[in-house]
Amino acid sequence: MTHVKFGIQDKMNFIYYIAVTLLSFSSSIILADWPQFLGPERNGSQKKAVVPLTFKGGEPFINWKHDIGFGFSGPVVSGRKVFIFHREKNKCVIESLDLNTGKSFWSFNYDTDYVDDFGFDKGPRAVPLIKENKIYTYGAEGMLHALDLETGKLIWKKNLRDEHGATKGFFGRACSPIIIDDTLIIQAGGKGCGILGLNPKTGNIQWKLSDHEAGYASPVATKIKNQKLAICFTRQGFLCIDPKKGEIIIEKENRAEMNASVNAASPVVIENNKIFLSACYGVGASLWLIDIENKRIKELWQTNDNLDCHYATPVLFDGHLIGYHGRQETGTQLRCIDVKNGKIKWQSAQMPAGTVILSGKTLIILSERGELILASANTEEFKISARGQILGAETRAMPALSDGYFLARDKRKLVSIKFNP
Repeated sequence: MTHVKFGIQDKMNFIYYIAVTLLSFSSSIILADWPQFLGPERNGSQKKAVVPLTFKGGEPFINWKHDIGFGFSGPVVSGRKVFIFHREKNKCVIESLDLNTGKSFWSFNYDTDYVDDFGFDKGPRAVPLIKENKIYTYGAEGMLHALDLETGKLIWKKNLRDEHGATKGFFGRACSPIIIDDTLIIQAGGKGCGILGLNPKTGNIQWKLSDHEAGYASPVATKIKNQKLAICFTRQGFLCIDPKKGEIIIEKENRAEMNASVNAASPVVIENNKIFLSACYGVGASLWLIDIENKRIKELWQTNDNLDCHYATPVLFDGHLIGYHGRQETGTQLRCIDVKNGKIKWQSAQMPAGTVILSGKTLIILSERGELILASANTEEFKISARGQILGAETRAMPALSDGYFLARDKRKLVSIKFNP
């Protein structure tokens, strides 16, 4: 038997190799998660995922199904577990499921009294947030919960409606929470509580600001000149906030003249200091440059009828934005515009409204009719490569993508689609 001797340098090299390998493995797991609304970077993209342009066997492979109740709250994924927030009768339910099998690990519920004024869906709208072994949910009735991610046990809860006056809006409270450093940020909406900053560990209020109504767009984060910022698109318009101090740095009105209107697509951060905003109801699309030193924004361009987003946030690909244009109830198209000037590069034929995820160079489109569509991310043309039915009507929730699994829901079930099974 041959014995090999290792010198000190050899041992150090070996330890370094193991450390780098473990770190790379750990990073790949983290990057594979979908822990919040719009994914790991809150921009509708999963850079590390490789999704083919075809379905093996010609149809989407449904790995498992799980019965759920009402709601437009999309799934989130962390540590190979799926979490879904929905409503069954008069209970809001948060469930933890196995990513591969759909097996249930735990379930938590609380009483809800939300009634939709227009007779639409009465379940939760906001997508949960996962951060540092906690999951945060915000219900349509105004209840904010923090639960232990592993056990589902309650850590703290707040009634933002009763305690702070968070307003109902047209279709219930729907803004998904975000954490920037040590602040949990909620677009609560209402007089003196337009935006709330809370301690993620205790739920205690750290700051309150603005009288803005919430609308239906969720906040995003950026960093300019080493300063972290929260970017909010409320019903009234644009807010740039210092999340640590709870101070408004820039405020700009950007809303429709008609009262029966909302801003619903979240802002898209471009090159850290540029923000794309879009809404229907005559608002249109615009690109803004944030001047953090002088505390102002400059309009780079504004267009109407080029990429007017009703509720789905577009994705950024190769200097272009790809997303849904038009009102959901009057007809929509998928369009690609040039970020530099807002000009249309291509547009699809009319197709049902839905959501878009970018995976590498693959567009994953889920229509409101429950059809899953794959297409190449391309700045010159739109060409569908595969399509198949996976859900029923009224599929509006933002889906999730993690480790080759595509998680999506309608009002009756959550499905797991496995790419390349």
